[in-house]
Amino acid sequence: SPHNRNALSRQLVAELSGRLAEAVAEPAARVVVITHTGRVFCAGADLAEAGSQSMAGANTAILALLTAIVDAAKPVIARITGHVRAGGMGLVGACDLVLATETASFAFTEARIGVAPAMISLTTQDLLTPRAASRYYLTGSTFGAEEAARAGFITIATSNENLDAELGRLLGEIRETSPQGAAETKGLLTRARRQRLAEESAAMAELSARLFASAEAQEGIHAFLEKRPPAWHVPAE
Repeated sequence: SPHNRNALSRQLVAELSGRLAEAVAEPAARVVVITHTGRVFCAGADLAEAGSQSMAGANTAILALLTAIVDAAKPVIARITGHVRAGGMGLVGACDLVLATETASFAFTEARIGVAPAMISLTTQDLLTPRAASRYYLTGSTFGAEEAARAGFITIATSNENLDAELGRLLGEIRETSPQGAAETKGLLTRARRQRLAEESAAMAELSARLFASAEAQEGIHAFLEKRPPAWHVPAE
């Protein structure tokens, strides 16, 4: 959906969830790769939808997608050459392995529009160092692939030219494992976050929906869509 920067619209989430289920159910498939077209991997929530209707249903669908990636009995790899923002960060965080190039950039932009990285904290906070999480959650600042690798958010930072060679190497290594071995090993690696998703998803979805419905967030969303500073913006001196 490059026309809206691959935002997590209801349609995109439904279609991605369906294709993921098909890939995981395919006996011949050993690994799933999630990638993108256009300059943006995923811009996060569809703010046009968020500014016009309740986010409750959308939040449930997004959480189900994140859970499905984490629960998948096959490794899931993200291949990124573009920008990742907000809810897209949760999608990347849910993957088992992540490759990104120098043209990729990352940002938790929720605080800048009056909300918080509530739901996506369930798949990102455990990856980042505590200081990195504080910095990027609180400021919404942008960081590149090299910094994302240092902070623990992605697996490999590489050049555009070497990206597919690095991906091919990972795919080859996974193909040398047994299906059972890969599935059970992934289960061990994701045990803590599966528990966290099971226990905290409802509370985080409720928090997200409440924040998106607030007057401050609606101001932030409309300011973003109208390409103007929000009411609380303080110009730099």
